[in-house]
Amino acid sequence: MMEPSNNTTKSEKHAVEIKKPKKSSNSRFLYDLKKSTKAKFAIIVIFIVSLFAILAPILTPYDPVTTDLMARLKPPVPFRYSVVSHPLGTDALGRDIWARIVYGARVSLLVGITSVIISGCIGVTLGLIAGYFGGIVDDIIMRIADILLAFPFILLMLAVLAVIGPGLGNMILVLGLTGWVSYARVVRGEVLSLREKEFVESARSLGASNMRIIFKHILPNVVNSVIVVASFAVASTIITEATLSFLGLGVKPTTPTWGMMLSEGREYIRQAWWLTTLPGLAIGITVLGINLLGDWLRDVFDPRTLL
Repeated sequence: MMEPSNNTTKSEKHAVEIKKPKKSSNSRFLYDLKKSTKAKFAIIVIFIVSLFAILAPILTPYDPVTTDLMARLKPPVPFRYSVVSHPLGTDALGRDIWARIVYGARVSLLVGITSVIISGCIGVTLGLIAGYFGGIVDDIIMRIADILLAFPFILLMLAVLAVIGPGLGNMILVLGLTGWVSYARVVRGEVLSLREKEFVESARSLGASNMRIIFKHILPNVVNSVIVVASFAVASTIITEATLSFLGLGVKPTTPTWGMMLSEGREYIRQAWWLTTLPGLAIGITVLGINLLGDWLRDVFDPRTLL
């Protein structure tokens, strides 16, 4: 009986290669996640911070706004004159630093995520409309975006909040209504190239309405870019919230936030370093984790890596 020949023609090799199944997007996503150290680190950081925010009443027995002047300016354990019941020390009013940090995580994540959702919905919608219809609609939307970009972002926030007043709701609203520009510009650029593709022309020839084409056929193709922009926007929004709270235009003074802790601790920075160092570390680690996740998502969703 003759053995099969090991010699294979080029066409047969090509046929074999074609028959090989490609990896699905989900399996590729998980494969990249297993390989990426920074992605795993970022997810762990975000998970821990979120867990602290959710379980804040369980993780500490102290109220973040309750004062105890008998225990004021106690350093973290194991420094001298520290108190074991306050592992991260107390502030100038005797409030527990650990309690204020974990409760402050709630405010930072709430402001970051909620304002990004608001600005993302506005920016993606305007970007889709501007890129698809073009003409005068595109000119109007992009000129409004250019006007907003002409003002320094922090100065614009300060001006608006100085008029309507500080507060958690006002800050989320202002950040959401002014942060849509980056989404609109990114989405518009992608829609300009997608609207002439064959699948859009086919949908149009079959009688699909403009709104159906925009939200059914074009929007799914720009979601990856929106996710990347949003991940970086959450980090920048957390820093903006801390900056506004530091300047006294964020939330109410009684609300524990990382920015407010920095502002209150600057007067005691020489004698009580933990008042500014610990909330500063919380901000830095959280923003680092979110930025690393956004950087990894940008690499994963890069069209050149999907080929």
